[in-house]
Amino acid sequence: MRQPAPPGSPPRPTLQSVLRRAHLRLAFVAVAMAAVSLIVVAVIALRAYAGNNLNLLARSLGYTVEAALVFGDRIAAAEAIGLIANKEDVAEVIVTDGKGLPFAAWQLPVHSAIARFEREVAGIALPGPVTTMVLHDGIVVGQVEVRGQGSQFFGFLLGGIGGILAGLAISVLGAYVSSQRLLRNIIAPLRALAGVAHAVRRERAFEQRVEPVAIAELNQLGDDFNALLDELEEWQNTLREENASLEYQANHDALTGLPNRVQFESRLERALSRAAETGQRVALLYLDCDRFKEVNDCLGHEAGDAVLIGIAARVRAQMPEADLVARLGGDEFAAMLAPMREVASAGRIAEGVLATMAPTIVLPDGRTVAITMSIGVAVYPDHATDAIGLMRAADAAMYRAKRARPGSWQFAESVAGQA
Repeated sequence: MRQPAPPGSPPRPTLQSVLRRAHLRLAFVAVAMAAVSLIVVAVIALRAYAGNNLNLLARSLGYTVEAALVFGDRIAAAEAIGLIANKEDVAEVIVTDGKGLPFAAWQLPVHSAIARFEREVAGIALPGPVTTMVLHDGIVVGQVEVRGQGSQFFGFLLGGIGGILAGLAISVLGAYVSSQRLLRNIIAPLRALAGVAHAVRRERAFEQRVEPVAIAELNQLGDDFNALLDELEEWQNTLREENASLEYQANHDALTGLPNRVQFESRLERALSRAAETGQRVALLYLDCDRFKEVNDCLGHEAGDAVLIGIAARVRAQMPEADLVARLGGDEFAAMLAPMREVASAGRIAEGVLATMAPTIVLPDGRTVAITMSIGVAVYPDHATDAIGLMRAADAAMYRAKRARPGSWQFAESVAGQA
């Protein structure tokens, strides 16, 4: 049996929420790893590209300031490097003469915090300053040192971050769409199976079944669950049949199939209660087979059983459908007539029952037996006011009829209110 959650414990997450969070994590990790890998590769490529570009730029500046170095024209050198550096992604250019002394310089002004941040990023990510010798007729007349600005790299970095954020947004959207599809393909079949399980547990609806689904594992789970329900339904039907059989056996005579004494007395009490409310009469016929012990002793128990079965069939055929005929035990039978409008009707029915006993009963071996019945009749509330008193009055009347003349019937002599 499932134990309830302890008080104060957090609620358990649903399968849908767990799978949705897993999708989001997977999407985030996948996009982040792809973005980081792409940025790393791009940074390496950009670093190599920036290094080559600075080398080319340094050579170009060397060719440009060669004449100025030879003739010692610092102003021309400064104008030349400034004209070129302003068009390139360059932060600083330093020109020295052949003795290593400063000759000319150019530096990009830093006007904002973003520019300073770009310069710091460039100092970390881009290659260090590139230096190239300036030759004139094979003689070193100076050198040019160039440091990159990093604007292109910084723009690429911002673009990469934007791409990551855009990828995460797309991943969230994709995870949501995927979770909805997952709900249809996985969660919905599981919910349907849980619904059937709840209906079976709460309502004992063993006839319900899980519908087939597209996913093989879930479909197999549904098939196994349906097979279990088949077994449970078969077990329940068998149990119902056994209960019905036990109930029938508890309330019916095994030989004749008629209601037994327990059921007869119970239904007689209910009939008397209804009669007390409506003011109607109820008649009780108490029947006993004459000389049955002689038949049983002389012809055997099999013949006795055949006689009892024959008597039960004849009495039942004589009674209206609404009446109750029962075997009280041994060779004693009883019939209830409810409601009884006229007391005389009970006598006519008793005479009819005795008339049906006139033909002999054929035994299984072909022999025949002549049977007579003695009947006592008691009427509520004329002869008794309760079930026990009515049965006693009818039983006493039956014995008077048997002593007076076997095969006859008599009314009870007791008065209303006496047992």
